[in-house]
Amino acid sequence: MMFDPITFEVINNALIYITEEMGIALRNSAYSHNIKERMDHSCAIFDADGYLIAQAEHIPVHLGSLPWAMTNLKNYFHDNNLTWQDGDIVLVNDPYISGTHLNDLTLVKPVFFDGTLIAFTANKAHHVDVGGETYGSISCDATSIYEEGIVLPPQKYFHRGVKSTKIENEYVNAVKNPEIARGDLRAQVAALNLGERRLHELAVTYSPPILFQVYKNIIRFGKEKMARIFEEFPSGEFSAEDCLESVSSESNLTWIRVKLRKRDMVLEVDFTGTDDQVDSSFNAVLGGTLSAAFFAIKSILDPDSDVNEGVLGQIHLIAPEGCLLNPMKPAAVSGGNLETSQRVADVVFKALAKALPARVPAASNGSMNNIMAGGFEAEKNSHWVYYETTGGGSGARPNGDGIDGIHCNMTNTMNTPIETIEQNYPMEFVEFGLRNNSGGKGQWRGGEGIIRSWRLTTDKAQVTVMGERHHQQPWGLNGGGSGQCGETILQRANGEIEILGSKKSFEMRRGDILTIKTPGGGGYGHFDSAQ
Repeated sequence: MMFDPITFEVINNALIYITEEMGIALRNSAYSHNIKERMDHSCAIFDADGYLIAQAEHIPVHLGSLPWAMTNLKNYFHDNNLTWQDGDIVLVNDPYISGTHLNDLTLVKPVFFDGTLIAFTANKAHHVDVGGETYGSISCDATSIYEEGIVLPPQKYFHRGVKSTKIENEYVNAVKNPEIARGDLRAQVAALNLGERRLHELAVTYSPPILFQVYKNIIRFGKEKMARIFEEFPSGEFSAEDCLESVSSESNLTWIRVKLRKRDMVLEVDFTGTDDQVDSSFNAVLGGTLSAAFFAIKSILDPDSDVNEGVLGQIHLIAPEGCLLNPMKPAAVSGGNLETSQRVADVVFKALAKALPARVPAASNGSMNNIMAGGFEAEKNSHWVYYETTGGGSGARPNGDGIDGIHCNMTNTMNTPIETIEQNYPMEFVEFGLRNNSGGKGQWRGGEGIIRSWRLTTDKAQVTVMGERHHQQPWGLNGGGSGQCGETILQRANGEIEILGSKKSFEMRRGDILTIKTPGGGGYGHFDSAQ
């Protein structure tokens, strides 16, 4: 079937906008501040065969894992003799299927038009608590996903349009604030339904056969463009290594190693040589590893074009089973999704800098700088749970300074406004600003980190901090200096000071002050002191 290129562009851009509109609906109807303020969610559309055809500009670590999750769901349905039916919505958070960690609930809805399956709408959102041993469900010390929270295999949350209250109650009764969890689930469902309505409108206007032809061309054009880009990629093998700190009881440093090779029109990303999986939560399931590799490569080689299955299919990833980046179930993975994914992006950037000098920036702050806090407030007879990632400095670029105080690489979230936090949580802010002189020096300086400090205003709280680059500085490039390391400081109400390190769970008491100083980005180019 032939049609003009204008029709292709109209439908292609309509699909992308549908995903953006889904995200707006999800954000606007969510209950948790993590979603409605930080926008910690992502939306995508897949064709009737389960191939990615459109995604919103949301969270890189979510988006890159969704095609992997969709493939796993198709295989799960096949292996269990399940079928997609009109009105179904499938819910899953098992990281070894959905591709990130338990906090990210993935929902997928098949879209039928006149009895024909025409697409899938999908989203993923970070729920602030999914049960487990710690508030926020993200622990530095967990050794199994079953310690991190409730594990939900793929199941029909809605079957032919009818919600399963059993499945919903099983989930919300396992978390510390059921009302918020239920509200966020409803927001995800609303976003899927909106996407379905918009796809129906496209099918009415253009007909399913034309949509199917557009889908095929979206994927074909993506594949052809990436093949042309990789044709220009230099021959040879480009290797790099970088490390995580204090994630294993056996060693202070855990290494990630990568080799990039062009094979025909495909770029091979080989993590052979990476250290084995660890006895803590910093393993990254393969979906998260794919996300980070995809992000780094696409950002450097083709930052402006759309992302779809054709683009991603030109990148071939190798990660031996049992290593840090492809662990064996049920290894814990909550921190791997947050911190290890950041280091995967860094190490791929470092290898790309050898292949394509003068195109790659210096290292960013290299951490999501996570804070999880919570407790029980007797006067309200309820639990509160707070989750935040904190920005830092981005790496200096070959043609400009790094950006100050920004979420970098695998996170693309906003910060929760101080006014919202103080209104809804027992926290009072003491300081929030840029960390001066934390970026690396160079012809172009690295971006500045952030200082974020707050006082607890209730009797006690359980707190977990999870970060990186407290000992290994964000690296500069081409003679640029390294960014400053991060710091986490706890000042007790009696004035006693504790330096906590990058990863720790502890108890805060009323009047205690927690300060996070995030790393700066690396500098680029030799620094001229006369400048």
